[in-house]
Amino acid sequence: MSTDTTASVSTHILDTSAGRPAGGVAVHLRARSGSAAHWQALGGSATDADGRCKDLPALPAGTTHVRLDFAVEPYFAHIAEKQADAQQDAPANRDSGAVFFPEVTVTFAVHPGEHYHVPLLLNPFGYSVYRGS
Repeated sequence: MSTDTTASVSTHILDTSAGRPAGGVAVHLRARSGSAAHWQALGGSATDADGRCKDLPALPAGTTHVRLDFAVEPYFAHIAEKQADAQQDAPANRDSGAVFFPEVTVTFAVHPGEHYHVPLLLNPFGYSVYRGS
């Protein structure tokens, strides 16, 4: 039986449209104690070049629910800008370059003493998450 009174959270993002980690994505962490409680902002971080957030804030004791907010629109805008600079004479994309999901919010339940790794698989028109290890 674990004696830890808090859960812990980590995450990383893979850009499946590029086949590589998504660096520089802002991630904000919120927590609450009970489904009727208000969300408490705990702070945030940004993904590193490997797509990982290694310094998310610790969860307070009694946390039962966690929410990760990923600000993905600036990431895709930066990628599109780099591609446009590299391919100035290329034909225009069939889409406007807009991201369908400008933000991704993932909410999940946690239990004391457990670690929750939540990978985000991302592309401009969809995403998938799962509980990793």
